Amino acid sequence: MIVADELKTRIEVVEKSYEFFLAYAAQGVSGEQALKSSGQVREFLKHLQSALPKLAALFSELIIERDITDQECYRTFIDVLRRDAEASLAAVQLVLAQPVVSSQMIDNLNALIHLRALLTDVFLIDEILNQSLPGAGKPSVD
Repeated sequence: MIVADELKTRIEVVEKSYEFFLAYAAQGVSGEQALKSSGQVREFLKHLQSALPKLAALFSELIIERDITDQECYRTFIDVLRRDAEASLAAVQLVLAQPVVSSQMIDNLNALIHLRALLTDVFLIDEILNQSLPGAGKPSVD
């Protein structure tokens, strides 16, 4: 799998997990019901946990692979992405460590500023991936 495809796949995991978490939070699942229905939410949490660690490294690899001319502004953003992904990963792991994952817990996870920041980070990267990157051998359109 080329770097851009793997990065897009991981971004998709972040976006789909967030969307699922919104729906799960809206269900008001708690107590015994949460114990029975937390399997699917745990699967999304596990996928998210797997997707987060390499986001920054993959984006970094991509700018090198595409021979981006102004790499410094990308590197600065990659540092932000790395911090947001690490903070989000810590929160996801904390939720996964709980015996019961209620809707309220997922709602709080979704509200976490680190996860929201990560989400907007990946929205930005996804938009960049959908365009030709400046310096990647194609002229940019102003």
